[in-house]
Order: sequence, then C-alpha cells, then structure tokens
Amino acid sequence: MSAAAPSITDVAFESPTINEIIRTLTLSAGFNARVVVLSATLLGISAGLVGCFALLRKRALMGDALAHATLPGIALAFIIGSALGLEARSLAVLLPGAAVAGVAGVLSVHLLVHHTRLREDAAIGIVLSGFFGLGVTLLSYIQSMSVGDQGGLATFIYGQTAAMLPRDAALMGSIAVLTILASILLHKEFAIVAFNDDYAGVQGWPVSVLDLLMMGLVVLVTVVGLQAVGLLLIVALLIVPPAAAAFWTRRLRTMVVLSGCIGGFSGYLGASVSSLTPRMPAGAVIVLTGGAVFLLSMLLAPQRGLFAERVHTIALRRRVAREHWLRRLYEAHDLAGERVPVATQELASGGFGLGALLARTDLRLSGLIEVANKAARLTDRGERHGARVTRNHRLWEQYLITYADIAPSHVDLSADLVEHVLRPELIDELEAALRAREALPERLPDHTQRESGEHL
Repeated sequence: MSAAAPSITDVAFESPTINEIIRTLTLSAGFNARVVVLSATLLGISAGLVGCFALLRKRALMGDALAHATLPGIALAFIIGSALGLEARSLAVLLPGAAVAGVAGVLSVHLLVHHTRLREDAAIGIVLSGFFGLGVTLLSYIQSMSVGDQGGLATFIYGQTAAMLPRDAALMGSIAVLTILASILLHKEFAIVAFNDDYAGVQGWPVSVLDLLMMGLVVLVTVVGLQAVGLLLIVALLIVPPAAAAFWTRRLRTMVVLSGCIGGFSGYLGASVSSLTPRMPAGAVIVLTGGAVFLLSMLLAPQRGLFAERVHTIALRRRVAREHWLRRLYEAHDLAGERVPVATQELASGGFGLGALLARTDLRLSGLIEVANKAARLTDRGERHGARVTRNHRLWEQYLITYADIAPSHVDLSADLVEHVLRPELIDELEAALRAREALPERLPDHTQRESGEHL
C-alpha cells in the first residue's frame, strides 16, 4: 500500500531568523535575491506612476481585462516556443506573447464599446472572462504535453518571484525603468489628457496618441509584472498605490511621487517576504502591503482621511453653532439699541440648537458672552465678533439679491449656509462689487474690524 501524500499542514514551515531578515531587507542575501528584490521594487514604482494616470483617466479596470487577456498569449508563446525548440519558459519568449494577447484584449474592449451598444464595464467583463477561459483551456492542453505540470506557467497566475532567474529579473527591471522614464517625460501630457481631454484636444494635443501611449505603458507594466505579482493581482498594483496617495495630497505631482513610493515599498517588501518564505506568493504579499498602506491612508491622512474629515466636520459644526449664537445676540442687541440679555433657551431654538451647550461653553470661555440667570449677553469683544458675522450674512444676502436676481425673502437660508466660510479676501471682493453697483444698504453693522489672528 502506497503512503498517502502529505497534506499542506504536514509540511514543515521554518521561520526565518533575525539575521536572515536583516540580510534580505538590506539587500545582502546574495546576488539572486538582490536582483529579484530590486526588480520588484522598480516594478512597484513603475506601476504606481502609470497607475496614477490610468486611475485619473478612468482606465484602471482596463488593466484587469488586459491582465486576464495575457494568459492565452503566454500559453500560445510557450507552445510555439516548445515547437521551435526554444527555451519556452524564458520571459524573453513568454512576454511578447503576453503583450500581443494583452493588446488584443484592449482592442477587443475598444471595438465592443464603439461598435455595439455595450457599456465599457460589460465589454471588460466579456473580454476578461473569454480570454481567461481560453487561457485555462490552453494550460490544460500544455499539461498533456511532455513538459507536464503546465510547463511551470501556473506561477503567472498567482506570481512567484522565487521562480525568477536573474536574467528574467534583470529584464523585468529594465522594462520597469523604461516605463518610469516614459511616465516622467510624458507627465505634463498625461496630466492634461487625464483631467480634461476636451481641453487638450482644443489646445492641439494628440489625445488619441497620448491615450494609446498611456495604455501601452499599462500593457508593459502588466506584462512585466506577471511573474512577480500574477495576472490575478497585477491590477491591484496599478490601482491601490495611486488610490492611497490621493488621500495625502491634492497636487498631481505630489500624488504621482507618493504613488510611486507606495508601489515601490509594496514591491520591495513583497519580494523580500517571498525570498524569506518561498511558499508565500509574492503577489499576495505585495498587494497586502499596498492594501495596508491604503487603509492607513484612508484613516489617518491629515487632510482627506476619515478621521481628519470627521474632526473637521465637528469643528465646523461647533463654529456654525457659535456664530449662530453671536448673530442672534447681536441682532437682538441691534434691534433694542442696547445690549439686552437673551434667554439661552431661545438661542438654542429655531434651528440654532446644534451643539448649543458646547457653543455656550466655548463662547463663555472665549470671553465673548456673559451668562447669568439663564440669559446671555455679548461682551465688548463678542459684540465685535457678532458685528462681523452679521455683516458677512447681510453682504451675501445683498450680493444674491443684486447679482443672482433672488427674491429677498429667499436669500436668508443661502446666506446662513455661506456666511461661515467667507474668507476675508472674498468679503473684500463682495464689498467692492456691491459698491461698484451702489447696492450697499445704508445701514450695515459699522464696527466690523477683523482682529488679526483671532478666530472663533
């Protein structure tokens, strides 16, 4: 009776030592490991740069169709190479087949979109599944050939940097460097097309040519990253780094640099882990690294992260509540001709009760109001702030009446929403525009000097 084959749980897993980890991370673990890690890092950088423009151009998912479309090209290249007596497993043989099949997949999506009534997402789904099904069929045929075990082509599905030879890694790194240089040189052209292709066309830019060049770079990154990341996950390397970088900045140049850094770090760490643990697929680790950076960016980015936006929203609501209190108090004082106390219960009513308790506490601590016997009264400093808020409100009301032809009875709500975000420069512009039209009302709060560096 033959012994049963050992299951995956029976395979011993040896954890790398601290010395091995340090040597791998410092590129001191040998020539082969160094070349593979550097190549994967360059691949990540190139994917981050190209993916940034593809994401802005809304071509990110095209990379998914392209990646799946490469599988039949790889299989056919292997079959043809074997028939011609070439080293069929070499990337020099497989990558041209992958590139041709990828381009065929992109053209198929283009033809389906422009010559049928199918939407782009449906066309991508059809091409993706059709080409991938053909590739799996060809792999089954290769398995029946004398080479057996699909000729080692299964590594292109999930990615395995440990299976790369130094010459394969060098080829991957060289193509990645060319892609990086092309992305840098065509940065301005890609940016124009990505943000506004109509404007680029009017300005005389060859939009179609630039689109083809961009997709050509996506093809190169996809094809060259097949063995490192795998065709199932290569699209993540194109999408995740730029998506993570977008949380940190609103400037395209900074976003491109950050995206390249995140992609490079993901490739570096993924290849290092794969080198330390050969059974760990590099593609999965690379994508998980990028996903972890994306999650941290989404939560902790100082400008656009979820926590920062929540803090900003809370601060804005508290500011709106404080300014509502100040305007209500100032209008009551202005109407009476003196500083009269207003019941805090009345101030917290009528739609101004958002954060009423916090607003009252903040105003008291800031020395803007005095509260006694459940009634609030403005201080001298609070009166100056109330005058400014009230003036901003009335300026915007008058501007809408004068320039937007809105009835006076309909402008209060709009002014109430906008008055809290008017910058001093915009207030000056409003005053200048209204003075030019001689539309300023005779009576607006006159003591509106803005105190330098003073914010509510």
